[in-house]
Amino acid sequence: MKKSDVVQVIFHHHLPAQPVREEGLAFAPTNIALCKYWGKRDSELNLPHTSSLSIALPDKGAMTHVKLNDQPQDVMILNGKQVSEDSSLMQRTSQFLDLFRPQSPWYLQINIKMNIPIAAGLASSACGVASLVLALKDLFDWPCGPKDLSILARLGSGSAARSFWMGFVEWHMGVQTDGMDCYAEPLAVEWPELRVGILSLNEKEKPISSREAMQHTVGTSPFYKNWPQKATQDLTLLKQALQLKKFSLLGGTAESNAMTMHAMMLSSWPPLCYFMPETIAGMQKIWDLRRNGLELYFTQDAGPNLKLLFLGKDEATVREQFPALEVVNVFE
Repeated sequence: MKKSDVVQVIFHHHLPAQPVREEGLAFAPTNIALCKYWGKRDSELNLPHTSSLSIALPDKGAMTHVKLNDQPQDVMILNGKQVSEDSSLMQRTSQFLDLFRPQSPWYLQINIKMNIPIAAGLASSACGVASLVLALKDLFDWPCGPKDLSILARLGSGSAARSFWMGFVEWHMGVQTDGMDCYAEPLAVEWPELRVGILSLNEKEKPISSREAMQHTVGTSPFYKNWPQKATQDLTLLKQALQLKKFSLLGGTAESNAMTMHAMMLSSWPPLCYFMPETIAGMQKIWDLRRNGLELYFTQDAGPNLKLLFLGKDEATVREQFPALEVVNVFE
């Protein structure tokens, strides 16, 4: 099944042809995966091998403004700078927009403002695609609910399926070949004491994209065959931790899940390594602090930066140990 077929199914073959207002505007939060999405069973539809679970950062993400462009091309401004029409980002965005303009052509001016580093392992593509989908819904007044929007965003970036809600979100892997049961939904759990700290160690664009790294890992790591079972077990443990408010289980499972993902990348050939010396130093410091009694854990996506997990009661201590840490009170 093609992406365009999924779009036609969602819109019941009646895709709105023209905007109903002059502009569309929407915000989508970035999401930090505690149980990672790493590997696709269908690369066309971005269907994952496993389900995953994330937490949104409410004040971090992408604000997207769209309006029709007079010229027959899409134009994107990202954080005040125009994106080259020859860039992979512009080409992927236009290809994604093509899914929604099969008959009467229209083109957009897209203005995206992000307050997180781009392509540095902080899910910038997830919130970027999700905010674009929400802005398109606003512009065209799409008759889509959250489930359909999650599916549509997944076609542009897998993890974008999770960037429509605050708090904890589960992305169901589904089993259908058309992917219509592969979507995310929020979990009815709040944890006011939980804190997420962003330890930004390098904000440069990573040399290998998550998309490429994921495909390379699946194709060459001898350990990937064990990942689905590990991820499934971790998802169960994380949901138990949320139900019981057991922080050590939450943090330990999230950290183990992240380290397993990076171990698979290190075992692929040629090896993939997103660690920098500062990353390793940060990990070792966290482990030392934990050995000395501080309840502090981390997770890491496909990039060098770490996200620290801790409770409000320890915030002052963690800030003292990591002065550059940006702390997010997720349920504020």
